[in-house]
Order: sequence, then C-alpha cells, then structure tokens
Amino acid sequence: MTLTVSQMSRLCGLSRTTLLYYESIGLLKPAGRSRGNYRRYTASQVERLKAICAYRDAGLRPADIRQLLEERSNKASAVLKRRLVELDEEMARLHEHQTAILRLLAAEDGSWRTAKMTKEKWVEIMHAAGMTEEQMRQWHKQFEQQAPDEHQQFLEYLQIAAPEVSKIRTWSREA
Repeated sequence: MTLTVSQMSRLCGLSRTTLLYYESIGLLKPAGRSRGNYRRYTASQVERLKAICAYRDAGLRPADIRQLLEERSNKASAVLKRRLVELDEEMARLHEHQTAILRLLAAEDGSWRTAKMTKEKWVEIMHAAGMTEEQMRQWHKQFEQQAPDEHQQFLEYLQIAAPEVSKIRTWSREA
C-alpha cells in the first residue's frame, strides 16, 4: 500500500499543508517518490503520522514529538509529565483569569449589568489580554462547571442570541 499526500492527509484528518509542514520540519519523510515525482507514503509512515497526531493532540511541541519518535525510550514519560505540569500551570492561570472576571462581575454596585457589552467587544478584550481561542474555550468550560447559572447570565449580558448561548453551554459541558 502506498498513499499520496492527499490520501495520507485525508486518512489522518489533516490538511495537505499540515502534512507537508511535518515533512518540512523533519517529523515525517515520504517512503519515496512515484515516477511522476509525487510523494508516496507506506503503512509505516501512516503509523508515524498517527503517533504525531496523538502527541500533537496532547499539546506537545514539534521538538518534543521528534524526541519521542526518535528516542523510543523511557524519556517519553518525562516529556509527557513535563507537558502535564505545563497544562496544570496554564489551567491555574485560566482559573485566576476566571476568578478576576467573576470578581469584576460581582461588583457591589452592579453597574456592569446595565453597561453595554457585546460578545465581539468581550472577545477583543480577551485577545488583548493575551488569551487564545483555546484558552477562552477552557475559560467557558470552567465557568460552566463552577457557576452554570452565572455563566448563562453572563452570556445573555453579552447580548448573545439564545441559540448560540445554548450551543456555547453545550460544548462547555463536554469533557
């Protein structure tokens, strides 16, 4: 079995660009080339790409992925444990953000409730504060988990339509 770039990327649910990026940084190499000079991949490259995707989904950096794929030793445990610590630290930062926002929302005078705020303005503020889309998703998940009623009220405060509020709260409950 040999696959082209397009077949390989479809099989693993990646874009061609991502697959070619992995090749450009040395994570993946084609088994060879066809007569027409097209890249060809075999079952072993498929397995390697699946491992790359699994490590990427765990949030590992390309350098860590390369180390894990090339060293095949007990260092995998050390790399994964280090990433787990990084995630714990990131979650703690997100929790601090959430706590600060909840404090602002709970201001004694309640003036925030009458102020004009939109989803777009809020997202812009969060981006300006350095939060990524993934961090904002995690923020919503934590908000939903710890204060679901307040999360609902906050989404309504942002003037988000009911169907979108429902959608946000649904994916916020997912693990």
